[in-house]
Amino acid sequence: MTKKILIADDEPNIVISLEYLMKREGFEVLVARDGAEALQMIEADPPDLVLLDAMMPKKTGFEVLQAIRPTHPGLKIIMLTAKGRDTDLEKGRALGADDYVIKPFSTRELVERVRQLLDQSGAETET
Repeated sequence: MTKKILIADDEPNIVISLEYLMKREGFEVLVARDGAEALQMIEADPPDLVLLDAMMPKKTGFEVLQAIRPTHPGLKIIMLTAKGRDTDLEKGRALGADDYVIKPFSTRELVERVRQLLDQSGAETET
């Protein structure tokens, strides 16, 4: 079964690149251009993994994470941000992010992290 990834980011160039990359890797891809839209999409039909930009209009990635974590504890979430401060990383992890990637990032490394998280979730559901 094809895994579904939601890309939640407001930067068009990043969205285009990530969408192409994830589709090339065989994933089904959904796109949200702001935090409110991401939240609606997750509540309507939860994906397997979310690539969640920390700084978006309407709702930040941190606000989205805080809102969905209680109702979707198993949803895999990778925070994407241009802010590399330790406090941001700690905040993301404290709110329940599974991983944290700082922009600019290696696409190869991002794909590796996505696959690792999805493999972990597959192993958890099989046990």
